[in-house]
Amino acid sequence: MTFDGLAYTETPGDRAASLRGDPGWVEERLSRDDTRTIPMWRDQPLLTADGRPVTLTGPPGRAVVAAAGQSALLGLEGTTAVFAADLSGIEEAEALRLATARASGDLRALATALPGPVAATLAYARGLLYWHRHTRFCGSCGGPTESAHAGHVRMCRTPGCGRELFPRIEPAVIALVESPGPRPRCLLARHRGSGPDGFSLLAGFVEIGESLEGAVRREVAEEAGVTVGAVTYQGSQAWPFPAGLMVGFVARATDETIAVDGAELVEARWFTRAEVVERIVDGPGSGPVDSIGGRLLRSWAGL
Repeated sequence: MTFDGLAYTETPGDRAASLRGDPGWVEERLSRDDTRTIPMWRDQPLLTADGRPVTLTGPPGRAVVAAAGQSALLGLEGTTAVFAADLSGIEEAEALRLATARASGDLRALATALPGPVAATLAYARGLLYWHRHTRFCGSCGGPTESAHAGHVRMCRTPGCGRELFPRIEPAVIALVESPGPRPRCLLARHRGSGPDGFSLLAGFVEIGESLEGAVRREVAEEAGVTVGAVTYQGSQAWPFPAGLMVGFVARATDETIAVDGAELVEARWFTRAEVVERIVDGPGSGPVDSIGGRLLRSWAGL
């Protein structure tokens, strides 16, 4: 299987980690006319009249940063600093005016039409700004927090606490489970709330004290009643919707017995490769085209 070019994985190579802790350097970069600013509004990129994500430089960029409830350094592209600015605290019309934008847009709907690095940078900005909006208070003492290190740390301001808070990542696994028999088949399941033909791969969050492979075995056993043996890593994908990291695997079942839990899943069954190809080509598809789950299924089907 090949997993090159997954959506949201081509983030900037230089995140300037060694520089973002220097307030003077950050302020100098914010003052430069070549610095690029990406405005966001309530997790959505702002778009030009022809549907391209807005990027601002010079005075317009500084005006957006000044109006933003939060800004964060995303990194360096060559020698050019790139920041994200969160305009969620103002009405959409005012955010559009400040950013000289025509509309806001859903990143996942846009992702496959955007160059890979652009989609990844927008996802990076989305995840980081979302974290800031939801980490305004310390989880230890309840005191207010403030941004530090160019938006990559939040500090508790309560005397005697001073806890440092870092962006939260929530790892999850997704698995293509193969049957143990000689005829290639894979396990697809229908989750509660899905349509009558809404079959997909199994996925779930990693729990504390658990390996990634252990999470695959537990999730498949808990939800579908299928026992899994070998678990093989395939690839990973940034998934900041809002804070995920999706890790993809192929797993091998030890037998074909299925016993869905009735809570998460309402149905699961084994599909042949021909059936999967038919679903992708003429049926409901392989799932979201921007996800590693869709890539796992298409790769297994030979598409």
